[in-house]
Amino acid sequence: MTPSRNPHRQEPPLKPIIEVAQSVGLREDDLELYGRFKAKVRLEAIRRFARRPDGNLILVSAMTPTPAGEGKTTVSIGLTQALARLGKQTIAALREPSLGPVFGIKGGATGGGRSRVLPADEINLHFTNDFPAVESAHNLLAAILDNTVFHENPLNIDPRKITWRRVVDMNDRSLRDIVIGLGGSTNGVPRESGFDIVPSSEIMAILCLSRSYRELKDRIRKILVSFTYDNKPVFAGDLKVEGAVTALLKHALLPNLVQTSEGAPAIIHGGPFANIAQGTNSIMSTDLALRLADYVVTEAGFGFELGAEKYFDIVARYGEFNPKVVVLVATIRALKYHAGVAPDDLNTPNPRLAVLGMANLRKHYGNIAKFGVHCIIALNRFAVDTEEEIQAVIHAAEDEGMNIAAADVFNRGGEGGLDLAEKTVKLCSLCTGQYTPLYEWDQPVEDKIFTVASEIYGAVSVDYQPMAKRNLDLIKKFGFDKLPVCIAKTQQSLSDNPALLGLPSDFIVTVREIKIASGAGFLIPITGEILRMPGLARLPAAYSIDIDDDGVIKGIN
Repeated sequence: MTPSRNPHRQEPPLKPIIEVAQSVGLREDDLELYGRFKAKVRLEAIRRFARRPDGNLILVSAMTPTPAGEGKTTVSIGLTQALARLGKQTIAALREPSLGPVFGIKGGATGGGRSRVLPADEINLHFTNDFPAVESAHNLLAAILDNTVFHENPLNIDPRKITWRRVVDMNDRSLRDIVIGLGGSTNGVPRESGFDIVPSSEIMAILCLSRSYRELKDRIRKILVSFTYDNKPVFAGDLKVEGAVTALLKHALLPNLVQTSEGAPAIIHGGPFANIAQGTNSIMSTDLALRLADYVVTEAGFGFELGAEKYFDIVARYGEFNPKVVVLVATIRALKYHAGVAPDDLNTPNPRLAVLGMANLRKHYGNIAKFGVHCIIALNRFAVDTEEEIQAVIHAAEDEGMNIAAADVFNRGGEGGLDLAEKTVKLCSLCTGQYTPLYEWDQPVEDKIFTVASEIYGAVSVDYQPMAKRNLDLIKKFGFDKLPVCIAKTQQSLSDNPALLGLPSDFIVTVREIKIASGAGFLIPITGEILRMPGLARLPAAYSIDIDDDGVIKGIN
């Protein structure tokens, strides 16, 4: 959640998307137009440009957020606009919103105030149909799988060991666990199953890690969907359906071009969640941005220990990226929250507790240094923050040698991020080498998990429950042990226990199970109670969203 919003806000005038494209060297025939203000960029256009050897990739992350969030997307967009004001050719490369959070808690995920990507209502609601395409592709694979079992089961699939569930892009807790195939023998084989939300689909992860139709199809072919009665793996390729699944994703693979509130270009593409997947936009969209601009601002999901760790250890390695600077978003309210202030009292001024809560921020700042990358804290200003609180945190950070800048991009747009942008540019100029991954992929799986849990979370050990131990045996038996780990964990704490705020110590991370995402190319150790299908709150944002007789949508934040 960003600062309070004006429900009667007027959107700034938009440039035609062709004009936005031309500002970064794209021609009209490079685009697949979706109206006047949205477009997809054709593959041929992407291949026409080479990556700029001196390009600057800036990764925006955050301290452990409050449940409402700290405005990380708003800062990403505001920083992009500020860099453009400094005369830098800049593109934002960000994720697409999921309908689940849009109608759930967030009410929109396109930034806020004067730092937004536009047209916000269209981006939040279906956009260019990438999410529906992923949903259809995922569910086609599920339907073919059940159909194969129904028609004489030539692959000897054990219905009890089918791991491929269905997806829908909506928060619907009633679909988490279901029984399918009821109603008689003509309706299939009865078995337990369920739905996950689209951003948790392995198809979404694969889409965001692929740079060609050939790679997309190859990754889909490798998806593990089930095991046989004699416990052998069954892959999507065994079902001979990877071509049809890829066909559904033909247009979804292409990056989407829009603009910010101040007319800066923004590429919005893909949307896996960070607590259960890699949590960032597509490799293809970041790669395109690095071919078109000198500065690229991208965003990792949730706190640094979730989205950004996965960015460095998975996404950047697959995409051959080298982030030069991490912008670590912090807020006064989050600092007070991690000092023990109750959620209802976060708006009460208290400079002392804001400084006390810096233990959590300090841990994230130190974690970034482990990757050999410069960091700057973006202190995202909310309307209720006092100048005394802002200055207290800035002075405390500077006394410890931290780079920090206050940012008021919600209220002032790019102008409110100029200090942050200037300091970020300076840090980019100091980067002369390659970042350092936290671990090597060929290490044992247990070593990779412990490295992340101990170095990044601060855990003293890792406990494997019986199912996780059985999963480890299968992973080693079938040769999946050389894949990186994409740990599923709560975003509300550095630990796997959401109740442990601030800087937890002497805790153990418990791994319940380890899912094999062989198509995406990573393992998913699941810690704590991670929901792959969220539920709606008592008063979801859907109650505030409406459309008038002129077709104007209201209530999208």
